[in-house]
Amino acid sequence: MKSLKLIHFLAAFAFASASAHADKGKSLFDGKSLKGWDGDPKFWSVKDGAIVGQTTKDNPTRGNTFIIWKGGKLKDFDLTLEFKIEGGNSGIQYRSFIKPGKHDGWRVGGYQADFESGDRYSGICYGEAFRGILSDRGFKTTLVQEGGKLQKKAEKFGDSKEIGKAVKKREWNVYRITAKGYHFVHYINGVKTMELIDNDEKARRSEGILAFQVHAGPPMKVSFRNIMLKD
Repeated sequence: MKSLKLIHFLAAFAFASASAHADKGKSLFDGKSLKGWDGDPKFWSVKDGAIVGQTTKDNPTRGNTFIIWKGGKLKDFDLTLEFKIEGGNSGIQYRSFIKPGKHDGWRVGGYQADFESGDRYSGICYGEAFRGILSDRGFKTTLVQEGGKLQKKAEKFGDSKEIGKAVKKREWNVYRITAKGYHFVHYINGVKTMELIDNDEKARRSEGILAFQVHAGPPMKVSFRNIMLKD
């Protein structure tokens, strides 16, 4: 009888452990290498357990460049990761695409969870090569096509400057992105920064790649770690 109880206990413990692990999602980065990722080695490396993208005065990028997760396409998902930015602008591309035309293969467009070293853009949804700013910080925006033109219907839910105070400069922050259907929500350090409903049937995307950005311009450094995906 005791043996049977022990078996039941161990089975329940294993199930609970597996459930807890599943709740956290799947890790997309092993903390040691760029296995499963593809970016220009001139800019991307692994340092101190993080994916690091960096440009310098002597090693600039001509145009925005990206490191792309090769593990599949994102559809509906819940993505959580930590980021730190030291100078410049960066972003997390999701449901995105490789830009057409001749290039090095690391040029990406699509939905972007933006963040920067400044005070204006962290938390917004930006359309990289994809309709520009889609929803600003502190707004719930619905995109629609009316008369052949894109219309943005925005409802304010919070003050942009107050929301921006949640972002810690030159320190680690937690970014969470959820996508269900064509409803997208961004959070930084647990604070909702924007909400987007994309009813633009002409342009919206139901799936696409995940990628991280190094932005052209002045020297910058961006780091990513603890990348967890639930879908």
